Amino acid sequence: MGLNLLRLAATLLSPGAASPASGADAQGAVLRATAHHPSTAPPSAHHLDALLAFGRGSRLSAAALASAFTDRLRAAASGGGDAAVALKCLVALRVLLARGAFILRDQLLVALLRHPASGRNPLALAAFPLGRSFAAASWVRFSARLLEVLLLLPDASCDPDHLTALPNPRLVSELAAFASVAAAVRQAPPPSCAPQAHALVWEAVRLAEEDRVTAERNIAARVREMGERLDTLGLADAMELVCVLKRVEESAASPPEWKWAGLDEAVVADARRLRERAEEVLLRRTEQDRRLLRRDPAWSASARVAMLPARGGDGPAVRFGSSRWSGAVPSWR
Repeated sequence: MGLNLLRLAATLLSPGAASPASGADAQGAVLRATAHHPSTAPPSAHHLDALLAFGRGSRLSAAALASAFTDRLRAAASGGGDAAVALKCLVALRVLLARGAFILRDQLLVALLRHPASGRNPLALAAFPLGRSFAAASWVRFSARLLEVLLLLPDASCDPDHLTALPNPRLVSELAAFASVAAAVRQAPPPSCAPQAHALVWEAVRLAEEDRVTAERNIAARVREMGERLDTLGLADAMELVCVLKRVEESAASPPEWKWAGLDEAVVADARRLRERAEEVLLRRTEQDRRLLRRDPAWSASARVAMLPARGGDGPAVRFGSSRWSGAVPSWR
């Protein structure tokens, strides 16, 4: 027992990957994986494996790699911008978040999410200079935004047992999160180059399509589950569900030459049918609360009331009482 404790203490206190050289090692690994030349080639499998290895060390080792990536992104976005380096960083980060060990993914989340105090956001690349490499720079802007959305996804599963155990608000929330991914992918810019001419851009395309397929699968599973329990929804959850399903429907349309970016028509059709049923539930819940208000004046007098303007300010207000009574079916999306 004492020997085991000594070994545990030695493991925790050992400098190992947390030595001062770990920061330099991380910077070197990131520089090699995201070198400017060749500017049209994605990070190699060998370099990606070297980056993934940082997730098999200590927490400080993973944090050093995350810090090296944020520094590299800032440098690539400065001045006239280096689209090849920035896009290689984003491609590598997407791979690390999908395949990396938990400790690495955890540190990347901390480093990449907007800092609540300083407001710093390494992925704020919407104004990345387009410069001479328009195709790569356009995909830098898009990939950074998509990665921001992916970072906010919950730890979710399509397993029916997992979905059945979720409360209604959580299920609607997860559906909304995956709808956000589908909406983000739909904004993908059609690349103005052939796959053979710019393998880096087309690797980013491939990863975005993977994200769309994953979001589509999770949306479909949650639409099915929500269809089984629709009659159990309260007014607030029914209203939120209608809004989320409208967003899913909007993610169907894609430019003809860029068809893959939109959701599958069958998934959208299922979402549309569920939205129509949810609107019926919403009407029923609204009428039930109206009857309750009319029957119980004392309850009505004590209701907490908030007035919310309709979207755009051009419609009737929506009134919520202590039972979240709504005076009208919302018309916004």
